[in-house]
Amino acid sequence: MPLSLPILFQDDHLVAVHKPSGLLVHRSPLAGAESDFLVQRLRDQLGQKVYPVHRLDRPTSGVIVFALSSEVAARLNTAFSERLVEKRYLAVVRGIGPEEQCIERPLREEDGSRPKAEMPALDATTVVRRLDSVELPVQVDRYPQARYSLMVANPLTGRRHQIRRHLAGIGYPIIGDAKHGKGNHNRFFREALDCPRLLLAAVGLRFQHPMTGHRLVLDCPLDDTMTRLFDRFGWNAHLPRPAAIETMIS
Repeated sequence: MPLSLPILFQDDHLVAVHKPSGLLVHRSPLAGAESDFLVQRLRDQLGQKVYPVHRLDRPTSGVIVFALSSEVAARLNTAFSERLVEKRYLAVVRGIGPEEQCIERPLREEDGSRPKAEMPALDATTVVRRLDSVELPVQVDRYPQARYSLMVANPLTGRRHQIRRHLAGIGYPIIGDAKHGKGNHNRFFREALDCPRLLLAAVGLRFQHPMTGHRLVLDCPLDDTMTRLFDRFGWNAHLPRPAAIETMIS
C-alpha cells in the first residue's frame, strides 16, 4: 500500500502536499505502463476529488498544491498563468555557480508529441543565486578536485524542465539530471554519496489564497536523500523549515 503523502497545508478549499521524487503527478502519454500517480494517491488519502493546478517533473520533489473544487482550481490556474505565484527551488549543480544571474532564454516545449524543431520557442526566465559551494578532493572529471554548488532558483515562467534546461544552458547542470547533466558526476553522486535522484526540490510557494484573500506561505522540507547530503556538505544552515502561514495582506 502506498505511503501517505505528507500534508503541508489543508483547508476547505485547497491542499498542499510534499511530492516524493519519482512519482508522476498525473497520467500522461509519457506515463507508459505506470499505475501510481500523485493525483490518485491523494484522492484516495483524502477521500475526495482533487484538481491539479500546476505540475512538478517526475524526478523533482517538493511542495505542490491541489484545489478541492473546480471554482478554486479555476482561480489558482489564473494565478499561476498570470505569474502571481512565487516559486522557490533548491538545486545542487556541478561547478561554482554564479553568485546571482537572471537567465532569459526562450525554450521549446518538450512534450514528445512532435519534433522539437517544430515547436515554438517560448519566453522563459529564471533567477538563480548561489547559496553555498563545496570542493571535494576527488577526481570526477578532468580536474583533481570536484566542485559543486547549492543554488536557489526562482522561475518566473513555467516551461517544461525550465530550471534544469536553464542551469545546464549556462554550464551548471543539476546533479542527477540524466538528460541535461553529465553522466560521470551523476554516477559519482549515485555510487559514492548515495544520491540516486535528481537533486532539485520545490521548497516554497507564496500566493494569495483564492478564497480568503490572505497571503499563503508554504515551505517544504527536503527529503532524506537531500537532507543527508546537506549534512555531509555542511549546508545545514540552508535547510528549509516546514511552514504553512496564512496572513492578512496589508
